[in-house]
Formats: sequence, structure tokens, C-alpha cells
Amino acid sequence: QRQNGLCSPPARRKMPISSAFPFESKFVDVHGSKMHYVEEGIGEPILFLHGNPTSSYLWRNIIPHAAKVGRAIAVDLIGMGKSDKPDISYSYDDHYGYLVGFIEALQLKKVTLVIHDWGSGLGFRYAHAHEDNVRGIAFMEASVRPLNFKDMPLDTRIMLPVVRTFPFGYLLIQVGNIFLSKLLHEMTLRKLAKEEIAAYNAPFPTIKSRKPVAQFPLEVPFDGKPVKNHSTVAGYSEWLKVTQMPKLFLNFSPGVLINKGMAEWIEKSLPNLTTVDCGAGKHFVQEDAPDLIGQKIVAWMSTQLSSQSEPSSRRIDMYKTRLWEAHGLHVACPDLDLVSATESQPSHAIL
Repeated sequence: QRQNGLCSPPARRKMPISSAFPFESKFVDVHGSKMHYVEEGIGEPILFLHGNPTSSYLWRNIIPHAAKVGRAIAVDLIGMGKSDKPDISYSYDDHYGYLVGFIEALQLKKVTLVIHDWGSGLGFRYAHAHEDNVRGIAFMEASVRPLNFKDMPLDTRIMLPVVRTFPFGYLLIQVGNIFLSKLLHEMTLRKLAKEEIAAYNAPFPTIKSRKPVAQFPLEVPFDGKPVKNHSTVAGYSEWLKVTQMPKLFLNFSPGVLINKGMAEWIEKSLPNLTTVDCGAGKHFVQEDAPDLIGQKIVAWMSTQLSSQSEPSSRRIDMYKTRLWEAHGLHVACPDLDLVSATESQPSHAIL
């Protein structure tokens, strides 16, 4: 349903969008490789999942909003961002296995997912298989059901068969770097700054390093193929139509993955849905309206997920546990006084 409190006319940011990424890089071992992530805030985890060809950098101006209401975590998918690039095929199944491993390695419980692009294909899949570990899902420009070529914009219908065919896809994506040099810009309304372009390009300096970027288009289920991926997406799509899990749909127009027809289907088909009309946007909407996205996620979590939140006493104990762990100590008694531990360390050391 559309809720007036969340669907007021969007107020666009009037100040420049920051290119800074002011977060401490963290790494965790998953299946023998290091996966990179950043985090801010405390409380229940809010996990941000990016798509192709981006990274956790995409969420840089949204994380500070989410950190006000939880532990905001943005991970780099395997082979992307600052995560390792192991010698794997980078299939849908590969990425999903590493994502599940990441969530298990960090022992994330009662996760709120914020998903986009391929991050949605992974996030919806995870929620479908681990419904008891997901509190809610916020999505934008997402893959909510298997796609048909006829539903896509003309330029996408022309481009996709080409990039899915060897050697054209290899030449365009791995050699020509078209996703970063062309598509990223064409699917963002504003002009990206040099610093932003450099940040997105940094993980992919060579032809070999762009293998994950080139594989993603081959994994997208269009018109029933690949069969296994189509089955997976169709499965979670059917689940989305029946689950009462809270959902936030951030709708941009004209969109790419979610056009007008798809948006209408989402609103008609998905229960317990809050829709926010966010105004103009193509695909990389986080680069055009980060404050709006962050504000609407916080408002939705505060209203729709507040009843599911852990008691404040539990949140305090969680804070204490993370505080003592930051000082290299095991928490034998969570009721120990915090003051003495924090006097010698800056507050950011525990976040």
C-alpha cells in the first residue's frame, strides 16, 4: 500500500553529492578469499547489496542515514570492489555461495536487506531461503521476476544479445570496458565526478580483472535461459507474492529494470508493500538521490519494522559486547561499566 507519510513529494538534494568514502575497510575470510565490507552504527544489521559493475562505494551517501537506526553494512561481492578475485566462474551460484558465507562469517541475524541490480537477485534469493533470518527488504531497480526481452528498453534489447555472445561480449566488456566507460554514465542522470569515476574503475584495471563484470550479463535469466537461473528467480518471485515480510519499493521513473509496467505489477502482486515514488531516475539511482533513498529507508524501518526490533536492553547489551570486543576482550559480564573502557579510545573505535 501507498502510505502518505512515506510517499510525500521527494525533496532533492541541493548540495553536491559527496564522492568521499570515509569508512574503515574491513575484511573477512569466506571460502578462502577475503571479502571487503564497511560498517557504521549499532543494532540489527542492515545489509546493502550492490550490483554490476559497482561496489559498496555505491552506498556511501546512504550508509550514514541507515546507521542512525541500525548496523549498516555494505559488502563488496566477490570479485568486485576491494574483495578478492579468486579463480572461479563468477556464476549466480558462485556469488550466492559467497554471500551466504559472508553472512555466516559475520554471524548476521535478523537482517534488513537493501538491494539493487544483481544485489537484488542475490538478496531476494537469500530471503526466500532464509526467511527466518530476514526482517524486511528494501529494493530499487531490482530483479523481482524473470525478464522478457519485450519488457526491456529498446537499447537494452539491442545490446544484451551482443554482450551475451562470444567474442563480442568479451571484446566489449573485458577489453572495451563498456560497462564502466559507457553504461554506468548513461544510466545515471547526473554527471559523475572524476573522483567517483576513478573509484568505480579502481577494481578493474585489467582485462582479466573484469571477468566478474563480463559474466553477470550471461547469468541474467531472459526468456527462460539460463534455465537454472530462471528457475531460481521464478521461485523467489512466486514467494514474494505470498510472503508477508515487509517490503519497501523505491520507484524511479523511467527506470531500467523496473519500468512503468513492472512497477504496476509489483504494486499489484506483492503483499505488505510500501511504495515510494522517488521521481526521476534510470538505474544507478543511488548516485542521483542518495539522501532521499536513505531518508525513506529510515522512515520505513522506523514505522514498518519497529515492532520487530529487539528490546532496548538487548540493544544495550549488543553495544557493550561490541565495545569490549573492540578492546580485544571477551565479555564475561555485559553489565560492566562502559566509561572506563571508552575514556582512552575515540568513539569510532567501537563501531
